[in-house]
Amino acid sequence: MDRNQKKELVAKLAQTLGETQVVVITRNHGLTVAQVSDLRTRMRGAGAQFKVTKNRLARIALEGTPYQDIGQLLVGPVGLATSVDPVAAAKIAIEFAKTTDKFEIVGASMAGTMLDANGVKALAELPSLDELRAKLVGLLQAPATKIAQLSTAPAAKLARVFAAYGDSAAA
Repeated sequence: MDRNQKKELVAKLAQTLGETQVVVITRNHGLTVAQVSDLRTRMRGAGAQFKVTKNRLARIALEGTPYQDIGQLLVGPVGLATSVDPVAAAKIAIEFAKTTDKFEIVGASMAGTMLDANGVKALAELPSLDELRAKLVGLLQAPATKIAQLSTAPAAKLARVFAAYGDSAAA
């Protein structure tokens, strides 16, 4: 890799870090190409990214970002899982770590706050932004549904009374 390619890689990684809410550091001990491809596919499906980079280049890209403190965790073969959703990358990384012992969660940084492996596990247990939005929409729709039911209930009762009165008068 020549100098220009390294500069492009660092710039692209810095741009990605500027757009994300969380960076999860993972240690990869001999994952196969198929396993890494599977992990990347899962990450993309959740709106996250997984990238294996050279530690030195990653440290350079981390400079000037809220995540520069995690540079100390970049030792050995590591990967960076990033996502705009603060929970997505952590959730997928934890799920994948359960499937293989060759993948380990080292730590993370979220909005400048360092998290250890247990912190990442706790973060992964939180609902994602999409789940929270769905709950909020459900809560907002519930009162409207109740109002609609209540407004139609008296008319329905009145119609049943008239029907019953009509049936008794006809008999």
